Amino acid sequence: MKVIVTGAAGFMGSHLVDRLLAQGDKVIGIDNLSAGNLKNLESVAKAKGFIFIKADLLYPPAWVDVFKRTEVVFHFAANPEVRHSTRHPLEHYHQNLTATMNVLEAARKYNVKVVFASSSTVYGDPEVIPTPESHPIKPISIYGATKAAAELLCQTYTRLYGIKTLILRYANIVGPRLGHGAIYDFIEKLKRNPYELEILGDGTQRKSYLHVNDAIEATLAALQYLIEIGKQTETYNIGNTDWTTIKEIADAVVEAMSLQGVGYVYKPVTPDGRGWPGDVKLMLLDITKITRDTGWKPTKTSLQAVKETARVLLRESGSRASRSRTPFHNRVSRET
Repeated sequence: MKVIVTGAAGFMGSHLVDRLLAQGDKVIGIDNLSAGNLKNLESVAKAKGFIFIKADLLYPPAWVDVFKRTEVVFHFAANPEVRHSTRHPLEHYHQNLTATMNVLEAARKYNVKVVFASSSTVYGDPEVIPTPESHPIKPISIYGATKAAAELLCQTYTRLYGIKTLILRYANIVGPRLGHGAIYDFIEKLKRNPYELEILGDGTQRKSYLHVNDAIEATLAALQYLIEIGKQTETYNIGNTDWTTIKEIADAVVEAMSLQGVGYVYKPVTPDGRGWPGDVKLMLLDITKITRDTGWKPTKTSLQAVKETARVLLRESGSRASRSRTPFHNRVSRET
């Protein structure tokens, strides 16, 4: 196929580019590099069949014509920081929703299939766990709201213009090149202070984590199924069959960094122990539907994916925490 990947220099986008090129597709990557990094594309920069375009999806004249004779656009460009969306809602509105509208318009013009990277955050605080695709959409963050609104746009474009759309609600995706989220955050904090780790929330937040390789395989399996059965639109959860706590993630990072006696400082901002306004406390997606339709299953548990990610991020950063200072003694976990 000839495909487009928006957010191609980002975490998931770059892994998708790798996988598509490996299976022989021709790929056009689009990224404005506001969050993405060209280092993520170093291994494919000169690959046959790959073209990179630095462009902003908020300004269609710069990129819309590349949709000509393209079969599929994987729309992965977005601002991924859920916490950030609470403080800067308009920025998320434009980067996550206006950009999606522009992509849909380009897809309509050239009749291109759209694979939209949505999020588990569209469910908000779920009433049913594991949470199926039929669960009501009740986001509690601006990020989740923009993803939910973008889903509605995708579905409306299918009904109104006949564009094929695939909506994928991802759990927390982790792996090489990850540049945000709890694992990355803990590593950076422990590099600065290997004796004490600030944990947003009370540590009991429990969520599902999926390795990026599994997520990419699920993405391609879902697209193949949509094409084979000839449906106009479909929505799938993509996540793991289990979950893990933030405290267990902190333990995994501390272990990967070969640290001992690290004091945990918990900082909940709500009475029920959330890390920030809009933080979903419990998240475990029901992936029965995609498993039934495609046969796809995760190859790693949540904790296995977390531990492997911690190790690889440390290798990528090329540094470990240094304990050159006088160590703290009898450090204990506490809440503040």
